[in-house]
Amino acid sequence: MGAPVAAALAERWAVVTYDPQHAPGDPVSIASGADVLVTVLPGAAEARELAPVLAALAPGSLWLDLTSGDPRLYAEIAGTRAIDVVGAPMAGGPSAAQQRLLRFHVGGSSAAVERARPLLELLGTVEVIGPDPGDGQTAKLLANLLWFGQVVAVTEALLLGQSLGLDVRALSTTLARGAGGSVFIDEYLDSLLDGDYLETFGLDRVVEELDTLASLARQEGVPFELSELVARLHREALERFGAVDGELLAAKLLEERAGRTLREG
Repeated sequence: MGAPVAAALAERWAVVTYDPQHAPGDPVSIASGADVLVTVLPGAAEARELAPVLAALAPGSLWLDLTSGDPRLYAEIAGTRAIDVVGAPMAGGPSAAQQRLLRFHVGGSSAAVERARPLLELLGTVEVIGPDPGDGQTAKLLANLLWFGQVVAVTEALLLGQSLGLDVRALSTTLARGAGGSVFIDEYLDSLLDGDYLETFGLDRVVEELDTLASLARQEGVPFELSELVARLHREALERFGAVDGELLAAKLLEERAGRTLREG
């Protein structure tokens, strides 16, 4: 995701890139000379390692974080530093990044968001969620929670219908037109029925996001029973398949437990 983002930004601004896995460089030195630091990281664990990089930013700089992670992160590592902070986790995969069709869930002060807006609008569309840098993260995680919950619910419904003799593809059309219709059914169910478990996002990252939400629910003292079940199934899928790419692998786990695959229908 970082490569197409950097390529787009470089068309308008001077950009220095750093990727610890693919190129040498010193992120602290890079940050010390930057007006804007844009980060695109796998998740919250990597973002927590940014503290020395943020410390190198000059007062008044902007940190624009496009990572999907823990909304508590900004207070934890940015603290009271005299920099503007905007959290803008991305929605959309590599193809959307290349086509500049990303959607950003944005959190930050009005002034900081306006500084970040030209960069974000070059890459896609902006939805401002709230004034705290973590607000966009919260909204993105909750949207993902519903997505992963739909994966589980739709898979269970189709497995039951299939076992009762219904044609899976015909049933999926009926479900799409019913009260439980969703973007998952409309745009991604065909992938599952073709045996494609969407190898665009790591299963370990799915679990990380769901565990973060479970932690937030405990912190806030709100009920989270159904979502805990969704998280548990994804943790069990992680134990079964390992830390591989495939955000629909909870569906594969359910297929294994049912002793059938949906693509058989």
